Amino acid sequence: MKKFTLCFLLAGSAAFAQQNFTIEETVMGGRKYAPTTQTAQQWRKNSKSVTYLSSDFSTLFEKSAATSWKETPLATKADFEAALKSKITTDEFTVRTFPFAIDWKTANTFETEVAGKKNNYKVTYDVVAKQITNVVTYSNEGAQAKFASNGNVAWLKDNNIRITSNGNIIEVTNDQNPAIVNGSDYVHRQEFGIDRGMWWNEAGTQLAYYRKDETMVGNYPIINWNEREAVNKDIKYPMAGMKSEEVTLVIYDTKTGNKVTVQTGEPKEQFLTMVSWEPTGKYIFIGVLNREQNHLKFNKYNAATGAFVKTLFEEKASTWVEPQHALTFVPNNPSQFIYQTDFYGFNQMYLYNTDGKLLKNLGYKDVVVKELLGFDAKNTKINYLGTANNGLDKQLYQVDIKSGKTVQLTSVSGMHTASVSDDGTMVLDQYSNVTTPNEISVIDVKSKKATTLVKADNPFTGKINMPKMELVTITSADGKTPLNGRIIYPGNFDATKKYPVMLYVYGGSHAQLVNNRWMGGGGYFDYYMAQQGYVVFTLDNRGSDSRGKKFCDVNHRNLGVNEMADQMKGIEFLKSKSFVDADKIGVFGWSFGGFMTTSLMINHSDVFKVGVAGGPVIDWKYYEIMYGERYMDMPQENPEGYAKTSLLDKAKDLKGRLLVIHGAQDPVVVQQHSMNFIEACIKAGKQVDYFLYPNHEHNVSGKDRIHLYAKVADYFNVHLKK
Repeated sequence: MKKFTLCFLLAGSAAFAQQNFTIEETVMGGRKYAPTTQTAQQWRKNSKSVTYLSSDFSTLFEKSAATSWKETPLATKADFEAALKSKITTDEFTVRTFPFAIDWKTANTFETEVAGKKNNYKVTYDVVAKQITNVVTYSNEGAQAKFASNGNVAWLKDNNIRITSNGNIIEVTNDQNPAIVNGSDYVHRQEFGIDRGMWWNEAGTQLAYYRKDETMVGNYPIINWNEREAVNKDIKYPMAGMKSEEVTLVIYDTKTGNKVTVQTGEPKEQFLTMVSWEPTGKYIFIGVLNREQNHLKFNKYNAATGAFVKTLFEEKASTWVEPQHALTFVPNNPSQFIYQTDFYGFNQMYLYNTDGKLLKNLGYKDVVVKELLGFDAKNTKINYLGTANNGLDKQLYQVDIKSGKTVQLTSVSGMHTASVSDDGTMVLDQYSNVTTPNEISVIDVKSKKATTLVKADNPFTGKINMPKMELVTITSADGKTPLNGRIIYPGNFDATKKYPVMLYVYGGSHAQLVNNRWMGGGGYFDYYMAQQGYVVFTLDNRGSDSRGKKFCDVNHRNLGVNEMADQMKGIEFLKSKSFVDADKIGVFGWSFGGFMTTSLMINHSDVFKVGVAGGPVIDWKYYEIMYGERYMDMPQENPEGYAKTSLLDKAKDLKGRLLVIHGAQDPVVVQQHSMNFIEACIKAGKQVDYFLYPNHEHNVSGKDRIHLYAKVADYFNVHLKK
């Protein structure tokens, strides 16, 4: 049923004294003990050179095949700042580092964004001439700026769109009601892969944008306690089964000033996703997903009139359809595009033409495409990062568009981040695994010869007493699915002793906690708790990421049920170990993990003695439509599922010590969840502990996170370890 797949010992063999992490290092340790690397590295355009920033971020360095990969400075912060102040004399700048986010446009020039005291700028910098060669300006009031090829800039001022064109500002929208939101990326609560709300056509003459009408969505109160008298800030929160926002897509023509609303039709409660301009600008494509999220129509529209042209293809499912990616058009071929979908089992690529004909399946085995990197120089091959080794690894692949043949370009087991040079002859490969902190090399595609640029030492050697860690494989509750797990042994482990357990859990979609990367994907707090004498265990149950759609589908309409069953298989594994104290098992998780923590504490109250649930979902009817209804359907459609997974009427079954933590301004899992659960516990006569972080939303960040981890550790120490 179970087997060990990978094992390693992080601690070095140094004989001198080593220490445990401090509680501060559970938050700051990632910086302090970061393995040696090359920050912001990338290929220089049209070259066999890699650029990256110095450790103090003051200098842009280069390593080139022409100099046998010797490190040489290319430009400095002082160079860039001098060029900036020389070119833009009407504004003031504070340049603290060399720009992190640079986009090479030619062998010698890159684009980057900078903020002045008066305005924001997108500048082009020449690293040879040490000059700014082009400047695009927009207001410093602007947010979510989108740049067009012709120099136009679209940006947001509150809930309205402005365009800066040739120095003039155009008011595209002027809605006074803040519940009418234009151009924002916060549409459909950023589900369905939405990361923007405005799209320029290739010519920069037309701007497509979301218009979100949420006047019909109820106001939800979020209290700010910092004012002399507490102030309420209403947000729009569309709860499952209730009224949803209504979104349309509008196209604005900069030459005529005309606006056209794309005719996406009825009902108004639908989701508009995957917005993509055809390269010619004549058409725009939109994925129209129904409120039930089980029927996607991918439609083609006339950009000039907004008229519906045709449905290219449809996807229907008995569970859900979840579009995540806009189209990627094949360069120099406006009639062909790449479409990504997990509809057939794994998120993979498919080649279509603009009439909707499927030309080629570009998928490979059970590889899940994680990131599409682009095309080779001849536009005949596509490079992408995808999964391997049952989701534990990530590798670089290349697929030939015409033949569909796929080649794996990286080979060492681990989590790779890689890219291919413009001429396609070299791979810049960075990876880590459970025994390799960080390694960066350049691989010759033809000869497979690798030249190492960085090989990091173990940053903990001689400093930190790191516990032993193993990656394990456990069979799921269905008896046939392998699950990835991670066990971290207590510091100074003695197999003859018995130790308490902290199960760290998430369990929800689009997240993966266990990887074949440095530290096994574990966080510093996991290792801290192991150093304090706990067995720390994590399992990616069915429903988690990187394993395909069927891996998630089993949870439809019953969130938490199969996830808990899998987690209990992990508990069986732990109980089979002689060093595990079966009477001292606790669980900690946040968000979906908070839901899982509370569910495990209630449904398996004889097993779990202590739990800490952060930002927990308590009843899915209080969660938002876009995520909640995807997995649970509407409460009206699935009353049995909502009742079965709700924890409100099950508070009476709580036996152990439970600490519930919530951010008092949480707009994601609203505080109503935990407040109603506390009330249910009171009515059931159950003691439960509750703690609020008044100035935090869904996550507790910054230095306050140190306070959070100290509280969690203390709760386990007091109630489980004693």
